[in-house]
Amino acid sequence: MTAETADLDRLLDGDKPAWDRFVGRYAPVIFAAVHRRLGPAGRGEDAEDVAQDVFVRLCARDFRLLRTYDASRARITTWLTVIAGSAAIDHLRRQRGYTQPLDAVPEAALAVDPVEPVRLQIPDGLLSPRQTLILDMLYMREMDVAEAAALLGVDPQTIRSTHHKALTKLRVHFRESED
Repeated sequence: MTAETADLDRLLDGDKPAWDRFVGRYAPVIFAAVHRRLGPAGRGEDAEDVAQDVFVRLCARDFRLLRTYDASRARITTWLTVIAGSAAIDHLRRQRGYTQPLDAVPEAALAVDPVEPVRLQIPDGLLSPRQTLILDMLYMREMDVAEAAALLGVDPQTIRSTHHKALTKLRVHFRESED
């Protein structure tokens, strides 16, 4: 058990000094995550209020939210950053009045104009016949790696490797043609 985990256990048991250490240690992390979301939206002045709301959420109902933290899945700073970011997004939605359920929004308002994909013109000889075949299988025929490997009778890693090499060649070629 790490000192951080032990401190968290004491906090959950109601130890006030453990809570004070928790707030002192993670307030900058939470504030930074909140400000990172609110600042670009022009709501940076709300960051302290939202950060305080995060701490209220964490300790509400006998630390119910904080008890959901699982150290095996993420570091506490990562978990708190996600919680703080979600709180900031919730705050922005409330400020903008976007509390309407998605089902209530007319479908026409959610529609996106269709975009025709642009087919790349790959110069002859740039890719090997095998690379061309694998790109065709993965992108045009929409096969997954396992299907392509089974059809060609090769290991799936061979498909992934050939795919990677082909994309690398294409990136180099199109990067050079932009210059």
